[in-house]
Amino acid sequence: MNLESILFTQGFGSRRQCRAIITDARVAIAGEPCTDPHATFDTAGLVFSVDGTPWPFHERAYIALNKPAGYECSRDPQHHLSVFHLLPPQFAERNVQCVGRLDQDTTGLLLLSDDGQFVHAFTSPRRKVPKVYVATTRHPLDDAQLKALREGVLLHGEREPSAAVAATARGEHELELTVLEGKYHQVKRMVAAAGNRVEALYRERIGGFALPAGLAPGAWQWLDAAALDALRNKG
Repeated sequence: MNLESILFTQGFGSRRQCRAIITDARVAIAGEPCTDPHATFDTAGLVFSVDGTPWPFHERAYIALNKPAGYECSRDPQHHLSVFHLLPPQFAERNVQCVGRLDQDTTGLLLLSDDGQFVHAFTSPRRKVPKVYVATTRHPLDDAQLKALREGVLLHGEREPSAAVAATARGEHELELTVLEGKYHQVKRMVAAAGNRVEALYRERIGGFALPAGLAPGAWQWLDAAALDALRNKG
């Protein structure tokens, strides 16, 4: 693939902008500047740099973000900053989307991708991808609440009860809840329907992939093949 196309597919702007970046000697391959937009390179394992910042070539973007509180999962946020403020602008340029949404005050694992099939696979309720949340509750948890969450609670405006795949107490005020759907405010509404209230909510895991312990709030990382395999593992 020629260098202009490489930059274009990676979200560095229009073709004209990418050409200008290259001819202005801002791009380096293996540490050597390249000013020829038509120079071709094998993209397998390719890492180039723009203005000294390395960028690994990825045909499709699959990334995990440790979402902090106070950010909206939208390109057009209404009351808070967008999660895209935490990411390089190249991701927005290549139309990376949030894989489902977390409320502005919910923290933890958020996936993003420019692969439409991937986004659909992890947001469609038909795929039954388990998502594990950890909720801090206002009132102490009891067995009746946990039983209600596992057997199903009726949410306001719903005709059928919503049940958790699993609901366990990690502490007096700490609930681990596994759900398959992604309904609006689902975990908060389920906990409320069971007779408690969520004070803080954190998504820990999607499928078999847990948020990496070393990924700080607001930080992101590329998902490698092992992480993608873990995501697809529902066990």
